[in-house]
Amino acid sequence: MPLTTPTPSGSASTGTPSSEPVLEIRGLRVEYLTTPPVLACADIDLTVHRGEILGIAGESGSGKSTLITALTRLQRPPAATTAGELVYHRDGTATDLLTLDDRQMRRLRWTRIAVVLQSAMDALNPVMRLRAQFGDVLREHRPGIGRDEADERIAELLGMVGIPAGRARAYPHELSGGMRQRASIALALACEPELVIMDEPTTAVDVIMQRRIMGQILRLRRRIGFAVVIVTHDLSLLLETADRIAVMYAGRIVETAEAATLYHRPRHPYTRGLKASFPPLHAPVEVLHGIPGSPPDLTRLPEGCAFHPRCPHVFDRCRTERPELEHAVACHLDDTTRESR
Repeated sequence: MPLTTPTPSGSASTGTPSSEPVLEIRGLRVEYLTTPPVLACADIDLTVHRGEILGIAGESGSGKSTLITALTRLQRPPAATTAGELVYHRDGTATDLLTLDDRQMRRLRWTRIAVVLQSAMDALNPVMRLRAQFGDVLREHRPGIGRDEADERIAELLGMVGIPAGRARAYPHELSGGMRQRASIALALACEPELVIMDEPTTAVDVIMQRRIMGQILRLRRRIGFAVVIVTHDLSLLLETADRIAVMYAGRIVETAEAATLYHRPRHPYTRGLKASFPPLHAPVEVLHGIPGSPPDLTRLPEGCAFHPRCPHVFDRCRTERPELEHAVACHLDDTTRESR
């Protein structure tokens, strides 16, 4: 998607997002328990506030999808959460999701926390019509709902994402890629959750449909008021739609900031490289500069800063000492700049 100047934080949504947290991620650590074990996410600290869009950006292999499956408790062996807390806030109480059993988590999914998976064709059952799939969710989480009431709700949900009610009788393969993705979003909203987690929600559609889908998400948030976590490699998409953005590299967060701040003043060299990889929509033609090299192998991370083999500003300290996330950025260069002021 072409890059445009992002809307100031909060103005693209229901107004200013609440300062009240809906989910706090504290010291989260996810490992693949292979031989040897692979640390896929380390020391993740994030807070999702009610009504905000939090974007998580990074290249393939940065740990984004691993983080998403950990947040939703949908990970499968050999992946395992080995440390940290996922504190969900509801009605004045705080619950660590990692302490809940599978049955308790199933009660929360869809009703409180919903997920939109990366591939809509894989997420939707290929041998069931949309009406049957939506009906299963409604009957499971709204016991006693009648057939007519369910049909009305299904038509309402599809209408919210721009799908005619008559398409409820279609199978997933009879829909376009964009329509399948919008149907997945509608399904996630079936029980009016407080938090919707989206893993690459526009990755399989063209640029025009990306805009339509993201526009639908913003309109629905204005209408319903849920919080959103969007994971994508497309930083330009987040700069246009998110309130805050966390940038991941090699399983760690290397920078967090409001979208407008990240657009105008990215601080980490990796963030600047991601931003420079996308052409601006309203600017003179210029040569784009990507990030040289490839993300590191998590089984053989370099010493010091994981980004230093690709960084144009590397110096000796970067090769021996891993920077911590301080003052919202994990970079020794930022430390040096700040100390010299």
